[in-house]
Amino acid sequence: MVDSRLFSGIYSGKTVFLTGHTGFKGAWLAEWLTQLGASVTGFSNELWPPPSLFAALGLENRVRHVIGDVRNAAAIHAAVADCQPDFVFHLAAQSLVRRSYSVPTETFAVNVMGTVNLLDAVRHLATAPAVVVVTSDKCYENREWIYGYREEDQMGGHDPYSASKGCAELVASSFRRSFFQTAGSAPVATARAGNVIGGGDWAEDRILPDCIRSLMNGQPITARRPAATRPWQHVLEPLSGYLWLGALLASGSAESSAYNFGPERGSTRNVGELVSEVLKHWPGTWTSPAAGGDVHEAGLLSLAIDKAHHSLRWRPVWSFERAVEATVEWYRAVTTGQSDALHRTHADISQYCESAQALGLEWARG
Repeated sequence: MVDSRLFSGIYSGKTVFLTGHTGFKGAWLAEWLTQLGASVTGFSNELWPPPSLFAALGLENRVRHVIGDVRNAAAIHAAVADCQPDFVFHLAAQSLVRRSYSVPTETFAVNVMGTVNLLDAVRHLATAPAVVVVTSDKCYENREWIYGYREEDQMGGHDPYSASKGCAELVASSFRRSFFQTAGSAPVATARAGNVIGGGDWAEDRILPDCIRSLMNGQPITARRPAATRPWQHVLEPLSGYLWLGALLASGSAESSAYNFGPERGSTRNVGELVSEVLKHWPGTWTSPAAGGDVHEAGLLSLAIDKAHHSLRWRPVWSFERAVEATVEWYRAVTTGQSDALHRTHADISQYCESAQALGLEWARG
């Protein structure tokens, strides 16, 4: 099991309110928090049908599972008030770029008004929790720069998903300046992660789950845009950043502002390179369809992580190659019955923490 003294031991015995706990990143975070000794209340509007990482981990029996919709202000106000959390992590979202073209109203309602409702609920608490609002690296106005985007760069977004995440950042900034400036008020920070991979993600129209589905079915992988370049990172990388940011906010050691949590520069690779790396661990083939007729997606995106490095003393742990290896091996082990999802997830968290300890990272000291 993971040492509960990680992250300065701050989560042991504490109450955490986590939105989006039934999603991919939310389930990983809920699992890690329970290992750290936290009492987790999860708030999500639905249980996804199998395969579901949340279900595979058996989290429904180990966290306080509240079904609700962040678009319902009364429901989230009641859930937050009932929980009386020490920490809030807001991950609930419509998280797919391509889906946002089909459901733009839902995307903006969930990602923008959901954030409004959550922060409004927090401001009515008698005791202020530390709050981390998770947005996206796609919140920036993407100019196809070769440079990594920094926290002070302009918000924007071509597609509804990206624009909604830029809006969520503006919401958090407005609430921070309007309601959370007085002594004793909640410290509120936002976190912008890179493109996350890891075991247990079964979402449609994400390249890594698409790879796994094709390989499981013995079919060639279809890479829609092999030249598209993204900052790939294992799911545990941004989660370690969220947890450390929350710990430092609670102790008064981090400012309430925005932070990028991305990989090292060498992990910003194109889709073709990602697929080729996957095939080193699960042999198969891949193809790319003819260009044209598809919705717009950014061609180049990378993040600058200097602020998190210098202000939070955080840095990524696993290389691009190690992140892909861990991800593919999770799927191979679980889908072939060599391991169950819970044991494999525990193993990945333990190995990640050991790697962080070897690097001497402050959050990983037991």
